[in-house]
Amino acid sequence: MFSFRELPSIAKALGNLKTKPDLIVCDGQGIAHPRRFGLASHLGILFDIPTIGCGKTRLLGQTDEPGMKKGDYMPLIDNGEIIGNTLRTQDNIKPVYVSIGHSISLQTACEWVLRLSPQYRLPETTRQADHAVRMALAEYNSKQ
Repeated sequence: MFSFRELPSIAKALGNLKTKPDLIVCDGQGIAHPRRFGLASHLGILFDIPTIGCGKTRLLGQTDEPGMKKGDYMPLIDNGEIIGNTLRTQDNIKPVYVSIGHSISLQTACEWVLRLSPQYRLPETTRQADHAVRMALAEYNSKQ
């Protein structure tokens, strides 16, 4: 399971912080998960921090394509239950899949994802983390 693989390093990083985060946006799912308990839910409950799942791919559920404008969305539905939103973060760009993790509403989660995505498809938190990992791997590989 993804969260069991990722959670130890995230827990270690959170343990090194001097200030508890007010919100965490995960590159993964919250309740839009087969067990309704993805990484964002797991992390939020363990640390009692509001969390949002913002995935690049859909794990399950049915949805229609949202309009082509930033902020357009369509519900992501599984077995008659809304488990998230398919959200367009930029005009004419592929949408992301937003779901609640812990202690946040779906509407507020989508508002945060939009605020954190001023220029690109993914929230800056995810974009910057992905960039830092790519740079660290390139440096590591150059020393091999």
